[in-house]
This record gives sequence, C-alpha cells and structure tokens, in this order.
Amino acid sequence: MNKKSIIGGAAGELTNLDMDISTAHKTNTNFWDTIGSEFLGATALPYYGSFVTEEKLQLFGDVANKKLLEIGCGNGHSLKYIIDKGATELWGTDISPMQLERTREFLASNGMNANLICAPMESESGIPKQYFDYVYSVYAIGWTTDLNQTFCNISSYLKKDGIFIFSWSHPIHKCVSVENEELIFRNSYFDEGWYSVAMADKEIMLSNRKLSTYVNALATNGFVIEQMVEETDEDLLNPNLPDDFSKKAEQLPVTFVIKARKL
Repeated sequence: MNKKSIIGGAAGELTNLDMDISTAHKTNTNFWDTIGSEFLGATALPYYGSFVTEEKLQLFGDVANKKLLEIGCGNGHSLKYIIDKGATELWGTDISPMQLERTREFLASNGMNANLICAPMESESGIPKQYFDYVYSVYAIGWTTDLNQTFCNISSYLKKDGIFIFSWSHPIHKCVSVENEELIFRNSYFDEGWYSVAMADKEIMLSNRKLSTYVNALATNGFVIEQMVEETDEDLLNPNLPDDFSKKAEQLPVTFVIKARKL
C-alpha cells in the first residue's frame, strides 16, 4: 500500500459508509493518537504536500510580527517553521491530544511555545475572533466533517483582509491509479461520499470532495481566492525512481494549495 496516496483515497480497499460525526471524530482521533504519524508520516512546512513547497511558492510573504493560527498542527513542525520566520504569536489546533503533546515537546525542545487547543476544526473552541493575520492548514482541512462550518470558523478568526492558506490532496488523485505504467481511472471524480480505509489495526474516515466544493465553500464564507496551485514542482521529482506515485505526479496534480483573502 502506498502511504502517500491514502489521503487521496486511491489506495487500498475503500469501504463506502454513512457518515456519523461523532464516529468520524472518535475514529480519526484514535488513529492520530496511536499510529497516525508512524503510518502516514507528517506533512509540514516548507512542504505543502508531495512536490509542492513554500520555498518555491512564497505564499506567506513576510510574517514578522504577525499573529498566525494553524488548523491541524500535528507534530508542530509547521509552527516551528513559522516561528523561525519571525511571527509574533502562534496558535495551533488539533483533534488529537497526543499530537498536541508531541507539539508541546517538540517546540519546548527548541525553546519555543504556542497556544494549543484540542478540538475538531468544525467546532466552537474559544479561538479569538477577528484576531489573526493568517490562518493556515497543511494537509489537514480534508479531515473536517463539515467543510462549510470549518471555513465559516476560519473566516471569523481572521481580521479583515486576513489570509487563509491551505493544502490537501488533489481530488483527481483519488480517481487515478498506475497500472502497467499507464494511468487508469478507477473512481468517479464526482463521488463525494464518505469512506473508511483500514490501516494496520486502525481505520480512518474521510470524505471525497471536488475542487469546486472547496472553492464554493470559500466564496460562501467571504473569501476571495488570490492564488491556486496545482502544479507539480518538477525539481522535486526523480524520474529514475520506479515510483508509481511519482509517475502520477508527472502527469496530474497530487496536491493543491489555495491562498485566499477574507473580504
């Protein structure tokens, strides 16, 4: 099983299911509290995902003396990256208590700290309103059980003209597999149903979403898109490696990144 393609929903045996919010939260929290980081690894700045980097895109610009909030802060490496850029104040949220404990330990080992909150991103969690210059999320937004409410929350956290940057697995990625060195469509792009994936003795629950679903949810919640990135950074590809994931990335996007501004 290709770990890199699990999030895109194109690997392993998928089981379609009816989504229950509390079950999804419990299932995904348990995964990240236990084997999540070990099984899927971690995506953190300067990487937005596979073959896309902030060092190349420069979407943040100058964050010196700015207040930033990370949604789905994981093990804290993206927070450290932003602190190193001179941010004044950092906040982070995550659904997993163990991930937040790893974040605290990692930041403390580097003489750093951040305000950390354990809560689902779609819930009301006491985060200050109209307070942040930036909200960002690196490969975490796709875990939400309610995209519209999540974007509504994020809009409320941002100051006017504040910036929201997020990345996730490109939805076309889940539709295509490599078979005999050819790209083959296996799943419908239009299927936005929920599914579960078994991983070792755990499972995760995720939803397929079209790119337009993200774009329209942003517009509904008062955002205007300033930049959308789908390109694969060819400098990060190694065509000499017999890697199906890299073969896909040569011909279609496996990651997308959006930078939006709150009106």
